[in-house]
Amino acid sequence: MTQSTSPKPTACLALADGTLFYGMGFGATGHAVAELCFNTAMTGYQEIMTDPSYAGQIVTFTFPHIGNTGVNSDDDESSDPVAAGMVVKWDPTTPSSWRSTEALKNWLAATGRIAIGGIDTRRLTRVIRQQGAPHVALAHDPDGNFDTDALVAAARAFAGLEGMDLAREVTCAQSYRWDEMRWAWPDGFPRQTDPKFKVVALDYGAKRNILRCLASVGCDVTVLPATATADDVLAHHPDGVFLSNGPGDPAATGAYAVPVIQSLLQDQDLPVFGICLGHQMLALALGARTVKMNHGHHGANHPVKDMDTGKVEITSMNHGFAVDGQSLPDGVIETHRSLFDGSNCGIRVAGRPVWSVQHHPEASPGPQDSFYLFERFATAMAARQMA
Repeated sequence: MTQSTSPKPTACLALADGTLFYGMGFGATGHAVAELCFNTAMTGYQEIMTDPSYAGQIVTFTFPHIGNTGVNSDDDESSDPVAAGMVVKWDPTTPSSWRSTEALKNWLAATGRIAIGGIDTRRLTRVIRQQGAPHVALAHDPDGNFDTDALVAAARAFAGLEGMDLAREVTCAQSYRWDEMRWAWPDGFPRQTDPKFKVVALDYGAKRNILRCLASVGCDVTVLPATATADDVLAHHPDGVFLSNGPGDPAATGAYAVPVIQSLLQDQDLPVFGICLGHQMLALALGARTVKMNHGHHGANHPVKDMDTGKVEITSMNHGFAVDGQSLPDGVIETHRSLFDGSNCGIRVAGRPVWSVQHHPEASPGPQDSFYLFERFATAMAARQMA
């Protein structure tokens, strides 16, 4: 009789319905409980893991070769990974990139994030699409000892993202200034030294590259915590207000954010621009509703139609909730729509410099398809200054 040479699994992914996936663990040891989503992007795994919008989620990467370019500090969207863990097809190989400063495995271990490789991610993705984003527990034990009953019970006990205000957990603790612009060869990130507009960004979980894009169109950006009041915002005498991306249920965050936005909207000429959760916050403030999606949109190369021009933009998406396009009140116009499922991806207020989009124009999968939104914001602020 021949003995199996297959290594003993060192990680286990347990779904709330009792389904178990075994694989090889890497990164930190221990366990994490979260909602499971999948991301279809072929690049940007570091940006995804550090995107605050992934708080409360474990990410399944459908592209198999994750980790092959390593990690580096330039690609962080926040100071540390925010996603609770990652699931990949192949165990990461030694990185091969001139930009790499550390291996993905080591980075995850140092930052306390658990990962599992050797998983049939195609099967797992079908489960997510057919059944909706499941609640899961992910465990990594180098000795391969798992209490699977306890893992399934932990997954079943997870409350889920509906009703969960995660913006409070990822927002900044205090206000700060931002002047770093988009990366440019060969010097990296230049500084904005001649800003033309004062912008207050409400941080529900802001990505760094969004702030860089604002600085790149001439903004002097002051970032305020998600719980800032309208008086806090107006004390800076802004030319415009930006509503950032972020995680969790928009209705839960809206309990304190919506009244602030409604107060700011009393200034009929104040430009307001929102992205992702900021889009949902603006929609709620205007009287629309948001809904939990079956499995959300997470990935690059999502086609979005500009309803005003007919242009199709290739975009990056990351959201598990959406604005109900049927709930938009009179005077609020749908500007963008997903060509995958017809869901709402943008709104504007008729006759006012107030608009938002669900997709991420800063993520550049196009790569410049949606950058005009930042330029539009700058144009609106210039018009306000001239008035």
